Amino acid sequence: MVPLTGVSAADFACQDFDYLIVGGGTAGLAVAARLSENPSLSIGVLEAGPAALGEAAINEPGRFLETLGTKYDWQFETTPQAGLGDRTLVWPRGKVLGGTSALNLMTWNRGSRQDYDAWEELGNRGWGWDDLLPYFKKSESFHSPEKETQSHNRQHIDYKATGTGGPIHTSYSKQYPITHQLCHDTYVSLGIDENKAHQAGSNVGVWTNLSTVNPETNTRSYSASAYYAPIAAKPNLFVLTEALVKNVVLSHEDGQLSATGVRFAHAGEEFVASALREVILSAGSIQSPQLLELSGVGNPQVLRDAGVEVKVANSNVGENLQDHLMTVSVFEIDPSVGMPRPGAPACVVCYLPASTVISDEISKPLASKVQETEVSRIEKEGAILKNRFEADANLGQFEYIFDLANWNSNFKPEEGDDKMYCSMLQILQYPFSKGSIHIRPSTMVEADGSSISSITDKPIIDPGYYAGPHGELDLDVMTHCIRFSDKLCASAPLSDVVGSRVYPPSSVTSDDQLREWVVENTTTDWHPVGTCAMGGHGGINSGVVDERLRVYGVGRLRVVDAGIMPLQISAHLQATVYAIAEKGAHMILEDMVKRRELGEE
Repeated sequence: MVPLTGVSAADFACQDFDYLIVGGGTAGLAVAARLSENPSLSIGVLEAGPAALGEAAINEPGRFLETLGTKYDWQFETTPQAGLGDRTLVWPRGKVLGGTSALNLMTWNRGSRQDYDAWEELGNRGWGWDDLLPYFKKSESFHSPEKETQSHNRQHIDYKATGTGGPIHTSYSKQYPITHQLCHDTYVSLGIDENKAHQAGSNVGVWTNLSTVNPETNTRSYSASAYYAPIAAKPNLFVLTEALVKNVVLSHEDGQLSATGVRFAHAGEEFVASALREVILSAGSIQSPQLLELSGVGNPQVLRDAGVEVKVANSNVGENLQDHLMTVSVFEIDPSVGMPRPGAPACVVCYLPASTVISDEISKPLASKVQETEVSRIEKEGAILKNRFEADANLGQFEYIFDLANWNSNFKPEEGDDKMYCSMLQILQYPFSKGSIHIRPSTMVEADGSSISSITDKPIIDPGYYAGPHGELDLDVMTHCIRFSDKLCASAPLSDVVGSRVYPPSSVTSDDQLREWVVENTTTDWHPVGTCAMGGHGGINSGVVDERLRVYGVGRLRVVDAGIMPLQISAHLQATVYAIAEKGAHMILEDMVKRRELGEE
């Protein structure tokens, strides 16, 4: 296949790239676009999936679930999770130009100020809210709704915190079901504040969600269409699709181990592409650590078991995996409310602290249990996690999303059932559960008898849901947060149209019964982070990259994607990933200028 830029794999391998980016996904294409703004630089991007800019299933917002499990999806799965009754969970990730931004549900929001300030507290200078806000704004082009609809549809925005000239188009839905107003009013009746500045440093409260939809064309706005397509003809930008990177080439230069290029496969042939300045891994939270390990950077035991030569020993590679855990309660609803027209999910979103959701009778002993449990080997990190559970912590410990659909795959109405259902999604934002992603032990035998693991072997994904004493805390919290959904749906005016809870079944009432249901029904919200985390104060003893996103122990190699996040945030990820990419590109160019000033190049 000839890629969009018209360059063949052989020609790509012959180019002298200044910067070589592995992964043409959410972050990778954003980084490439910003680096290419300097016409003196040559930028190469290798993407394992195809280009699909004309794919209707991607571009049409109402078809957002159709691409899952297709050729555009890596179709990853977790290991059987003991905390989930030995169930495995499907983990979709984008295998297409644009990455997961081409597959996601287009939700656009940010975490609270404290989420990003926590990264800086861990020693990662320049990663607090004030530092990141300019990059959030730089990535975004917000389309303001008509004034007459703003108040009626509860569409509020703080224009000082919103971008208007960035590549990614964000907008509110043009149409809402009647339950949109009813749900808002019910939250308010329960004492929940309406958040009219949910992009400005606090997402706590109830508000109307934004989506990455261009309202002028009614199409998904994602990294391939927004960052790449407008500049695809640039002479200094080369993108090769369906190119599977096998590992990073590490060489000794001036007494230091440095990244000089990558090995990749294309159409059954193997090639080597070179980078004169840097290799940038933007393969995501799953495959950036996988590629580091396949390149010899990681836990020595993991590498030896996989038949990979140890070049840099760092036991943090692939560790620190954090994900958002989700359960979905299903209720009957009056069919007269109707169904919304197909489009990006237009939902009422609410983020609440644990102290608001869980009764004092339960939250106080639970908070004490949190304080008594060792939740992290890093003292400062443990303190941050525990402080998020304090009664005065005004942070979104839980996200609640009400929607007119049955979102629980375990609830299957009987044949002939003509009832209409709605769902309440309950999503834990600050999990204590942590896991890992690692390459598999040797599965291939070479001609000389040696064994090695390969990029074609899917990594071992073990999120550790509800595992260990700290994971037990998550299970406790998820069990109790379901009762708030019951309370909301039983309160006016939402109760005027929402009927009885059907899943969990109405017979499930005790804490023990709910706990069992949570184990059987918890799933992922597909927000993995942390597997190549910034090390902060602890450096290589605590993480994989420094605050400039440079891999410890290897020159000329960076990671720029969600994997660098040391702690999970209370938000959907894509806006933050774009901000990371924007900031990462800025630092790369900044460091290049600094090296020139020092006469190092």
